[in-house]
Amino acid sequence: MVDLLAHDPDLLSVEIFRRTKLAGYPGGKSALYDLIRAIRPKTSRPVVRFEGLPGEFSQHDFGQVDVRFLDGTKKRIHFFASRLKYSRWAEVTIVPDEQTETLVRTLVDHFVAIGGIPLLAVFDRPKTVALKWGKDGQVTEWNPIFAGVALDLSVGIEICWPSRPEQKGSIENLVGWVKGSFFKQRRFLDDADLRTQLAEWRTAVNTERPCRATGVIPAMRLDEERPRLRAVKIAPDDLALRVPVVVGPTAAVLHETHPYSMPPDAIGIPGTLFLYRDRVRVVAGRFEAVHQRLFAPHAKSTLPEHRAQHVAAVSGKRAKRYLQREHLLALGPAALDYLTELTHRRPGIWLRDVDRLHALLATYGDDALRAAFARGLVAQTIGAEYIAHDLAATVPAPAPIEGDRPDCPVDRSPRASWRVDLARRAAVPRPAVGHSPACAARRPGPGRRRRPQGRSAATVPDSRADGGRS
Repeated sequence: MVDLLAHDPDLLSVEIFRRTKLAGYPGGKSALYDLIRAIRPKTSRPVVRFEGLPGEFSQHDFGQVDVRFLDGTKKRIHFFASRLKYSRWAEVTIVPDEQTETLVRTLVDHFVAIGGIPLLAVFDRPKTVALKWGKDGQVTEWNPIFAGVALDLSVGIEICWPSRPEQKGSIENLVGWVKGSFFKQRRFLDDADLRTQLAEWRTAVNTERPCRATGVIPAMRLDEERPRLRAVKIAPDDLALRVPVVVGPTAAVLHETHPYSMPPDAIGIPGTLFLYRDRVRVVAGRFEAVHQRLFAPHAKSTLPEHRAQHVAAVSGKRAKRYLQREHLLALGPAALDYLTELTHRRPGIWLRDVDRLHALLATYGDDALRAAFARGLVAQTIGAEYIAHDLAATVPAPAPIEGDRPDCPVDRSPRASWRVDLARRAAVPRPAVGHSPACAARRPGPGRRRRPQGRSAATVPDSRADGGRS
């Protein structure tokens, strides 16, 4: 067996076991495997330490550490660290998680803080940037979101696999350096104090203390390196992540449990969702919509113009009212409680109230109507007329509500809105029952004789005694 391993150190243990069995070995597999492990020649790869050139490399990695504050509470802190290999300038940011979006946004923030982009960005954790890779370490499928940002930044990506120190340069243990130099050396009052001390430490290691490896303050070397860095093409607030979407049957696209409305004509069209820090832009064919980004779980965003389009696209009066009610319910818990109370108090006419409330929503907006619902619940004033009166009294200069005439003052006191509607209907001239305007135009004027209806006069028998002459 020693001769076998000396001739072929990489020979599989199962093959050695088979050959020893043929040679008369009477023992079991476990004992032989332990012996093979002990006598197999160990191959060690040399660790290569190399220095980067100015503007050539930067290293990036996520890290986490459990911190115990002075009050005894414990919290797991996630951070993202970046460091230029030549100057040793470092950036460290506390982050909420280790997701791809957090990585790319913090990466751009660090490049902006450093003052430019190097030729290559090295990552220690391929699972955050790659989906599939081969046994030789070559990436076969990149994370599409990460790959899109890398192309936008025009930065090369190099993967350095965990537990492979021979692949790394002179700053291989970036996360360990941050933990040992900062987190394990300090005590923190709370989360805010931790962030304050992190900013002070970052300033000290970059601008005050010489680096142990180079003997030079990183800020001095950064002055030499910065001319070799390339400009950041995208501002952090303008960085958009591209997410493929399809406009669903409810005329909305779904992203992380959040529906964003689209025009009803866009239903079924595939598109792209551009995800910014504070907003969302959806492009599907010739249709485009911009929303404020949502973060609360299961929150909905419906643009005012889309509400009207959705209602107009729905067939049937009852279906329209239920869709209008869904728009109102999207305002939150106050709307749910108010509409529930309204439906049970006015089971026969709540559809009329919903129609009026939907018009108020289009006029005053989400925030004003949400606050009016909350006040109505406290005062127990349930009805569209009360909400209209409340909005007229609390909003400084309300816009005209749909249907109001600018040349006439509108009474928005309780119970007045319906009287106004009835008065407007009464003011509109209506044709006689059973006759259309076209029929009215054909009515005979004074002195004209009405033509008999049905059969002609000659065929109608006259029952009078004089034959109809009198």
